[in-house]
Amino acid sequence: MAQSPDDVYLPAVVVRHERIVREGFWRKLRRLIGRIPFAEDLVAAYYCAVDPATPFFARATLLGAVAYFVMPLDAIPDALAIIGFSDDAAVLAAAISVAGAHVLAAHREAARRALLIGVR
Repeated sequence: MAQSPDDVYLPAVVVRHERIVREGFWRKLRRLIGRIPFAEDLVAAYYCAVDPATPFFARATLLGAVAYFVMPLDAIPDALAIIGFSDDAAVLAAAISVAGAHVLAAHREAARRALLIGVR
């Protein structure tokens, strides 16, 4: 059976998103922590996405959402008061609705701990 273009490109996209997340997630989160109302969900999604036990489709979905948060170009710039993170929240909510069953209590607990001690 022939592979579709999506089968060929998807892993490269996921690898790119994982690199973006690993390189910039904590730095951006530390800078913006007081302004992000969905921080616990975001950090739990991060922990789930980097957990090797998480199924590939869930990792790919969550990595895409977290990478969207990390990337400097947004549909709605983060610097805009009140609405700046609405697109990030919407992307994260969509990812969690698809892959949220894999965001385990351990991921949420790790997120709470990270936020409690001041984000790594």
